[in-house]
Amino acid sequence: MTKIMIVDDDAQITTLLGKLLTMEGFQTIAINDSSKAHEMASAVKPDLFLLDLMMPDPDGFKLCRMLRADPVFMFTPIIIVTALDDNDSRIVAFGAGANDYITKPFHASELVQRIRKLTV
Repeated sequence: MTKIMIVDDDAQITTLLGKLLTMEGFQTIAINDSSKAHEMASAVKPDLFLLDLMMPDPDGFKLCRMLRADPVFMFTPIIIVTALDDNDSRIVAFGAGANDYITKPFHASELVQRIRKLTV
């Protein structure tokens, strides 16, 4: 079963995503404190990350870079799920190592398909 770590400072978002992805057959781990995300990731070894960008330190850009710098997560897929819909944010996110970028609000089926594409 694919293990997905959801990192977002909004508990409603992590709860919603967790329920959606569990119904689709994924195992989810949610964390609302980005400063503890890397430590938790090291403990649970997720198969994919969903990261928000607008979080307290570290923000999603910095957390993405931190994960990419760790040999354990160097190739683990990272999907950015954010309300930031500007081109600069996309460029910085991909430069930080993100594999995909989806903006809120999103269609649940689109997110699931993007996850499946990266975890086959």
